Amino acid sequence: MAGTELQHLIKMMNQISDNMALTENDELAAARVADHIKRFWARSMKEKIISYASSDGEMLQGVSMAAIRLLQPRP
Repeated sequence: MAGTELQHLIKMMNQISDNMALTENDELAAARVADHIKRFWARSMKEKIISYASSDGEMLQGVSMAAIRLLQPRP
């Protein structure tokens, strides 16, 4: 199970995704969520949510997972 801090990050990410998805299609919402995370989240927060998505990600919504894929470094 995710720790308390990670649970909070998951909740925040899903809330941001919900808000963006209200007015956008999923692809555009994911891009806007990724941009928000890049600009406003600390590196440690980004690293934790990306690590969680890579290892489990079960509690993240579809738009949240799509945003995380956009955040991951390209090879």
